[in-house]
Amino acid sequence: MGIAVLGVDLAKNVFQLYGVDGNGRRVVTRRLPRAQLLPFIATIPPCIIGIEACASAFHWARQFQARGHTVRIISPQFVKPFIRGNKNDGNDAEAICEAVQRPNMRFVPLKSVEQQDVQSLHRARQRLVNHRTALISQMRGLLLDRGIVFAQSATQARRRIPLIVNDPTTDLSPVVRDILRTLLELLRELDARIKRLPASSMRVLSANASPASRGSGRRRRPRSSLRSGTGASSRTGAIWRPGWG
Repeated sequence: MGIAVLGVDLAKNVFQLYGVDGNGRRVVTRRLPRAQLLPFIATIPPCIIGIEACASAFHWARQFQARGHTVRIISPQFVKPFIRGNKNDGNDAEAICEAVQRPNMRFVPLKSVEQQDVQSLHRARQRLVNHRTALISQMRGLLLDRGIVFAQSATQARRRIPLIVNDPTTDLSPVVRDILRTLLELLRELDARIKRLPASSMRVLSANASPASRGSGRRRRPRSSLRSGTGASSRTGAIWRPGWG
């Protein structure tokens, strides 16, 4: 009998495979370099392929699906109970193969390239927001060292810091004024970059909207997903939170 279920332990360079037939008997155990993985997968008849959730899992899932296989992604916490003996690549692949056959196993939903694009945009935006928060805190700290305080918010920082820097009566040395002006320029640049990212998200979502949704008179799903955190953004686990930027 051929391979019915194949467990693949994903890695960067070398992949471990463990496959069983319809009766649960082992029919293949193989260790393949990266360049040989997809050619091998393309040669076997369509089967169920189990992989563990990791950074490259969605990429490999799409590659395996394109070659006619059914892919199941399993969270590592659900694979661990099936590991026999010491943890190594061979035992991991066998555990994945065993876990994917459980009737009540919970699998990770697959993500499309578009869903990953939106998630990447959200993560990039949050990174910029974190940088901006740290920058404002640094400027507040510099002014606090000189006995100058103001309300703790990004809006107050944008309004008050330029006034403080340009006020000749404030007790600031020329060096500190130059530092604050430089940091203010960086703050404005971060604000501009943060504002550009929502437009990028809209382009990604609109470009992949179905023709039916474009032609209907209803509000487009992508626009509501960015505003309310539903739709594509919530499916990727990256909700656009109110108050960002």
